[in-house]
Amino acid sequence: MQEHFHFTTDQAKIQKQYAAIFFFVSAQLPSIQMYLQRRNRHLVKQEDAVMIAIHLLGKLLGFSSERAWHRFVVGNLFTDGQFIERSRYNRRCRALRFAIKWIRHELAKRGQHHAYAVVDSMPIELCHHARIHRVQRFQGIADIGYCASKKQWYYGFKFHLQVTDQGLPMGYVVTEASCHDRIAAETVMTQIPHPYNLGDKGFISNDLQRKRYEEYQIAFWTPSRKNQKHRPSASWERWLKKKRKVIETVFSVLADQYRITDIRANSISGFEVALDGILLVYSLSHLR
Repeated sequence: MQEHFHFTTDQAKIQKQYAAIFFFVSAQLPSIQMYLQRRNRHLVKQEDAVMIAIHLLGKLLGFSSERAWHRFVVGNLFTDGQFIERSRYNRRCRALRFAIKWIRHELAKRGQHHAYAVVDSMPIELCHHARIHRVQRFQGIADIGYCASKKQWYYGFKFHLQVTDQGLPMGYVVTEASCHDRIAAETVMTQIPHPYNLGDKGFISNDLQRKRYEEYQIAFWTPSRKNQKHRPSASWERWLKKKRKVIETVFSVLADQYRITDIRANSISGFEVALDGILLVYSLSHLR
């Protein structure tokens, strides 16, 4: 029998979550109001804070389809017919992506006071493995890369993320799937610099470690290879492996609960606003 999506969350809880997000966003927007000026702003049906709060609530509840989410909002949250139609809602969200990105960036700055940060990457597949040679989605932007953990090739993007020891996302970069971790490491770690960073074996590079320390005073530690001439102690290797597990937990939550690997947007702006929305609502849930 075909499976259907049944939404079982209590409506009173949804209203409470929406109110909490709305009050937080409303308190942040006055700081960047000068960047949100546009023509006929006094004629908008819903305020910017409402649009951002609704967008974040959809990501919190795990909706990957904007069409399904808009239908849910109209049928459950704004039943009086005062909510804007779907295409206009999507355009408003994309227009507000700078505000969403700015709010997330301000939250991420709190991670600079945490003990250390961990850097790693995860694949974002855009199609099934059988269609990687004929897919048209994001043609010319995404490409084919190799996922070492799954031991298979995939078509899509690679999501590089920096999180603190307490699991708070900081800097991130989205590259094509074939991009090596070392290439994106510099951009990820310098968006919101943290003095201590940990990485896996994919980031091993003496030049990268030296450059990060000389230019940004960033200490970057990675495990050693088996054939490496000068290796640290076994206890250090065990400590490093244990402390890096936090980012694996973050990736698992982002994929399973927030469905970061199931973004259905077909444009760069749509993909960007969905990704920033997921990271922002995850940060809010983490810091509450």
